[in-house]
This record gives sequence, structure tokens and C-alpha cells, in this order.
Amino acid sequence: MVNRALGIRRSYINESARVAQEFLRRDLQTIVFSNSRLNTEILLTYLQQVDPKLPGKPEKIRGYRGGYLPNERREIERGLREGRIRGVVSTSALELGIDVGSLDSVVMAGYPGTIAATWQRAGRSGRRRGNSCAVLVASSAPLDQFMVRHPDYFFGRTPEHAFIQPDNLEILINHLKCAAFELPIAPDEQFGDVDLPDLCARLAEAGFLHLAGANYHWTHEAYPADTISLRSVTSDNFVIIDITGEPNVVGEIDFPSALIFVHEKAIYLHAGQQYYVEHFDFKERKAYVKRVDVNYYTDAVRYTQVRVLEVAASESASSSSSLTSSTSHSHGDVLVRSQVVGFKKIKFFTNETIGDGKLDLPENEMHTTSYWITLERPLLESLPFSISERQSGMFGLLYALESVATLLLMCDRRDLGTAIGENPPSLRESVALSEAKGLNPASLNLPRETEFFEPNLYLFDAYPGGIGFSEPLFRAHDVLMQKTRELISSCECEQGCPSCVGPAEGLLPRAKEAALAILHGLCA
Repeated sequence: MVNRALGIRRSYINESARVAQEFLRRDLQTIVFSNSRLNTEILLTYLQQVDPKLPGKPEKIRGYRGGYLPNERREIERGLREGRIRGVVSTSALELGIDVGSLDSVVMAGYPGTIAATWQRAGRSGRRRGNSCAVLVASSAPLDQFMVRHPDYFFGRTPEHAFIQPDNLEILINHLKCAAFELPIAPDEQFGDVDLPDLCARLAEAGFLHLAGANYHWTHEAYPADTISLRSVTSDNFVIIDITGEPNVVGEIDFPSALIFVHEKAIYLHAGQQYYVEHFDFKERKAYVKRVDVNYYTDAVRYTQVRVLEVAASESASSSSSLTSSTSHSHGDVLVRSQVVGFKKIKFFTNETIGDGKLDLPENEMHTTSYWITLERPLLESLPFSISERQSGMFGLLYALESVATLLLMCDRRDLGTAIGENPPSLRESVALSEAKGLNPASLNLPRETEFFEPNLYLFDAYPGGIGFSEPLFRAHDVLMQKTRELISSCECEQGCPSCVGPAEGLLPRAKEAALAILHGLCA
């Protein structure tokens, strides 16, 4: 703990690098797991700077993640098996299914998100001989802090069950195409609980199937399994081309990540090398980069807007101080619009923000499912806080709700997205978007009453079509409120911290107090 009052801890990335250096210094073959591609490259940069490559010798510390070319990944796997590579920094890409021989130690930079993933990562060391060691370095996130403070919970629980949503249309259609490629589909066949004839008719209209007699036959030229990604719902990838000398492909990146990591002016990190993105060709799905040597990396700033399409179920509750309904919670289908509106330049090692920039990238739309809480006017007007303090409390509350939701669902934090929007959506969202783009909201001529709005706090499935988290959250609403209240009130910080309501720099001083006051109203 660096600052107990603000709840600020030492950087878990720097601490993970320090622990890994202790193992590598003793010539123990080590794998460092990170929870994101960006942190993988940052950790790799730190470790390679401490132990630089000798002239004429191969690199002893390598990175491994989705986006590296297949021949590059196979070469790293061989190096690990043969012992030439002594350290590797990886995402979950090296968790399962790849033989890398017998490693001595594992360092996990942050809790992987699930008990199952933690055991999978720890199990990469000591598979064949001798002793092994696995170290978990917890971040400031509430779920990480919960696990290290309650080790009995971690060691006493069985790993999570796989959670699937068989009716997810995005996934279902691709599997139906593969089935039709293997054998014609008869009219009386079953494919889950869906209306199979209707789906086949739509695929026939799109040119994938042809009705001959009673059966649907595959007629498309493409091999359908080629378009199915094992790591994401969509397989629409961008190619990254290095134009420093002769143009050559250095990697690829999936569609959602491309808008975040390879937008123009971004610093793209690949195998410890920094690349400056010269041109981002959205239409052709290409990013053109040049090698550079800078002391910073970039992080995208995103704006997210959610609009309710259909309410599946809803429940209202009245607080003890009001006869009218002051809160409600619902779940249903939503449309999520996200847009990268800018980026920050962040210095290596110190994590200082040394600059920023604005971007104008295309908006990305996703139809998914969501659970949300509506805070109605009687509850908000009863709070002794200013509008800005109330809003800060809402963002802090949403941060804590997401943390507790991942624990209740036993899912990865990245499986859920969060947003705050007006109920019903109106001009207020235009204000939020204009502020994100740096425009003056006064130029929009909005009516004065939009200064006060009844917000929805959204927890949505972060995958197209949804993966089935929203309805369980709706059913567990009371437990979610109670556990979130316990999380925030039991935190030892004074004004809010990353272990309860989020990083202090993005919130006002009374954010923790306001979040607890809103929760008191919700639990009443």
C-alpha cells in the first residue's frame, strides 16, 4: 500500500515484473501470464530491458499472444520446449492445449477472473519433473483483493462450470452453416430450440443454402469452418503491415480490438517492439505501421451508449420514504454503440499521462442482452449531493456492481460491459457524446430539464447476441445489492479507491459516500 487513505497500491505490473526477474535471475524457466494484450507487451518490454539480448544471441525472453503470426507462435513454442527461451510473457493463449515442455515457475499478473483459469495457468509449470512454483500478484481490483483476503474461498470452491448460450444467433448461424456443409438438413431435424426451417430459409435467401426437394443443401463456395474463430464471436480481422522497409505483415488483430490498438497515431506493441500507426484503413481492414523507439504507449478512450430494444422482465420497488416506486430493475435486449473518441500517451514504468489526442473513428454497434437498474427521481432527489457528486457516485456504484456480479456469476470481468444512460434514452445522450468529443453541449440547444435525468445502470453481455448472464443477474438482484453494499462499506479507504468504487482520479471526493447513499436507497 503506497497511500492508505486513497487506497493506492504499488503497480501490480511492476511488481509482477520484479517477481519474474527473481526467477529468471536464477535460470528458472518462467511464464508470466497477463490479462490483456497491452499488459503482455508492457511486461515484455520491462523484462527485456532488464535482461537485454546479447549480440549474435537469440532473445531469451519472448512474448506470446493472439495476433502473432502462426509461424512466430510455433517458433516460440519450440524454443520453450528445447529450453532456448527462458521466459515468456503470455495472455490466455498459452493456458491450454499447447505443449511447451516443463516450466519451473508461473507468475500471474492479476487474478485471471475465474478459479478455473487460475488453476489452468498455475498448472503450466512442473508438469513432468521436480518442484514448481506459481505466484499470483493481485491488482487493486475488488475481485483480486477479495481473493487474496479470502484464500479459503479460492481453495475451497470447485472450478466454475462452463457457461454457454446455445441460442446465441451469431454463434448458432455459423454452426448451422458447418452442419449443412457436412450433410443436407432435413425438415424434421432439430438444432436446439430454434425454428430451424426459418433459419434455413433465411440462409437460402442469402445464397448459402439451396432447397432441393425437402432438404437444404450447402451451395456456397467458401468452407464455412474457416470463418469461425475459437477466440472471439467474429472472425473479421485486421492485418498489420510494417512499412519501415519492404512492406511485410507482422500480425493481425480482431475487429473490436483493432479500433482500440491500431487506430491512427497509436503506438502498437508487438514482441517488445514499438510501432507507430501511420494509416488505419478501415475499409480494407489494414493498419500500416513503422518501427519507432519511444518511452510511452497509448491507451484508447472509449464512449459507450446503450439503448433498450426490448424488456424481457422488470420489477419495481418502493423505498421506505416514498409511496411511489423509486427504483426498478430489468433485463432484456439492448443495442450497444461504442466509439473510440481519443487516446492517452502513458509513460513506461511511471504510468504518467504525458499527452493525449482526439480521434474520429466509425461507431461500432452490437445487439446483446443486459441487466439494468433504473434510479428514479424520488430516490435521487432525496440524496444530499450535487448533480456532479451524484453522477460520480453512480459511476463508483457501477464499478463495484460489476466486480460483485463477476463473483456471483463466476465469470471473467471482461465478459461484462458497463454503461450509464437515461431512461428513456433522449437528448441527454447527445450531451454525453458531445462532451466526449470535446464539443460544447450548449451549441446543441438542449432544453433545461435534461440537466436532471433518471439513469439506467447497465451491466451488459460483452458479446454479440449475449451469452446468458443478464437473466441470472436479474434474479440475483437482492443479493447483488447486499454484497455490493458490503464491499464498499468494508473497504478501509476514506474517499474511494480502486478496491471499491474505482480509481480516484476519475471520481469526485464524495463518490464513495454517494455510492453508499444510493445503495441504501436501493436496499431500503
